[in-house]
Amino acid sequence: MTETPNLFRPLKLRGIETRNRVVISPMCQYAAHEGHMDDWHLVNLGRFAIGGAGIVFTEASAVQKGGRITHGCPGIWTDSQIPGHARVAQFALRNGAIPAIQLGHAGRKSGMQRPWFGNGPLNEADFERGDMPWTPVGPSAIPVGEGWPEPHELSAAEIAKLVEDYVSATRRALEAGYKIVEIHGAHGYLVHSFLSPLANQRSDQYGGDLRGRMRLALEIAEAVRGALPDDIPLFFRTSAVDGAPGGWSLDDTVVLARELRALGVDVMDCSSSGIAGAATASGGQKRQPGFQVPYAERVRKEVDMPTMAVGLITHPVQAEAILSEGRADLIAIAREALVDPMWALHAARDLGHDTEFATWPEQSGWWLAGRQRTSDFYDPETQG
Repeated sequence: MTETPNLFRPLKLRGIETRNRVVISPMCQYAAHEGHMDDWHLVNLGRFAIGGAGIVFTEASAVQKGGRITHGCPGIWTDSQIPGHARVAQFALRNGAIPAIQLGHAGRKSGMQRPWFGNGPLNEADFERGDMPWTPVGPSAIPVGEGWPEPHELSAAEIAKLVEDYVSATRRALEAGYKIVEIHGAHGYLVHSFLSPLANQRSDQYGGDLRGRMRLALEIAEAVRGALPDDIPLFFRTSAVDGAPGGWSLDDTVVLARELRALGVDVMDCSSSGIAGAATASGGQKRQPGFQVPYAERVRKEVDMPTMAVGLITHPVQAEAILSEGRADLIAIAREALVDPMWALHAARDLGHDTEFATWPEQSGWWLAGRQRTSDFYDPETQG
């Protein structure tokens, strides 16, 4: 019997156990209506659960109405949004995946265009479509970039209300049936903008030195952890580096990870960049296979904390190497899952873990196993 690949070994986190180490990363769909998810989200996320992933993340869901990235982004700021989330969470559970949700607030980037309309600040064409602007918020009145609206600088009272709203969103997520909660602290959105000295120029307790700039992230993490049962894991997504001079650094991320771990955060999800421009802006980094893995590796080794690696991880052999070399504990697949929603099941076959379709949904696995036993397949070298 061959040894089980690391990619397909279960991982226990608090009271849950994943069936493998494959995670579907949160990916915005821009298809919600007033923050409510519909059939698109159920089908889109449901196919990843059917496809064998261990954890399936619902995209960033705003804890406040004004915290949406676009008019098409989902939220969890009101009880009427719970049923849409519950459909996704329960479907994932019924099909063997752990349902997870990313809680976020877009901050300075809130109320921007959907990507196919430009991926920038709203303009007249957007207004004609009915996407009207609102005032974004941030740590300081510093726009994302030229042409972007100036954000309202949050007061201490508004920050306190924000933390309360994260707690309320967490309780709704639990009611919907999610088994993992992640705080979005990356890509230039609100929590990240408080961390980065490029966006945070406050002089009160939420700004200044590293301790001050980390305060909001730590307060949110402590409050969310306090609202979660002991058996529900808490993740934190970070932009491990800003990728810009004078910005947030990997050394800062290590310090933050230690503080978060002490507060009960279970996994550091290591992305990068986005403090200026679109969320996917690379900050000058060359995008190449596994380009963000070193961030997860350093946090894992220096903080003794489980990490999730993400970013141009596309091949099963590549994912297996990251795990076997001890560079991360979980592998997040994003856009490659849009190409192949069955990525995890195909990876199991590629790595020799399941050549008989035993781990496929029974509704389809028996068909495929039978076809494999009884059929000859087209060979372009000898046929055609």
